[in-house]
Amino acid sequence: MDDTLWAIVEPILIEAYPAKLTGRPRVDFRQVFNAVLFRLRSGCQWNRMPAELGSDSSNHRWFQRWREDGVWEKVWATLVERCDELGGVEWDWQAADAMLGKGPLWGGDVGPNPTDRAKNGTKKSLLVDGQGGPLAAMTSPANWHDSKCLEDLLHMVVVERPDSTERLCLDKGYDTPAARRVAEEFGYEPRIEPIQRPGNPKPRRRKNRRWVVERTFAWLSKCRGLLVRNEKHAENYLALFQLGCLLLWYRRLRQLTG
Repeated sequence: MDDTLWAIVEPILIEAYPAKLTGRPRVDFRQVFNAVLFRLRSGCQWNRMPAELGSDSSNHRWFQRWREDGVWEKVWATLVERCDELGGVEWDWQAADAMLGKGPLWGGDVGPNPTDRAKNGTKKSLLVDGQGGPLAAMTSPANWHDSKCLEDLLHMVVVERPDSTERLCLDKGYDTPAARRVAEEFGYEPRIEPIQRPGNPKPRRRKNRRWVVERTFAWLSKCRGLLVRNEKHAENYLALFQLGCLLLWYRRLRQLTG
């Protein structure tokens, strides 16, 4: 992790965990953060990490503590807000989609994957802005229909949305009355790819920008810790998912600031 990202992360950690005057010395938070990044990018098991990254049990314990205290969401929201101040968030066109992946034998948010011979899998759902920046992320069992996840996903946007016209681009998996109603209740103008049903005239196609969310999934799939889920606890896997999302916003922040 470079100094610029640490300058954003460190104040959040210091505020959440102020140093105590007595007791054992606290672990090096930067080293812990680097260990979590290594876990995300390599997919390495916690107890197989290089020794220079510190104690695996301490790293895993602090990773879970940060997850419980919402640290990952705070860093993510901070990066989105900084990009928004620089005009780097495209709110007008948003897109949502889901991606199926392999899952562990047991644990939360695991279900039979309909595209992998009913083997256990997990579905990752993502909401992005017009340039592919993640605004919300969630996990669910692989056999959940996309439209069932939409309401929970829209509830999980990490920052407050502006009061403006926002279009939400969705694929055919969301072409249901319930999904359309949910999008409208959240103030979106739904742009849903229609299903061609027998006997119905061919629907008129409108501008749709769904490819940005598919590109974001491709970016995140470069992280081996996300490509195949090895975390038994769904909350830990979601935390790694959130870490991958905030790294994409940090990349955009660096592009905006030159």
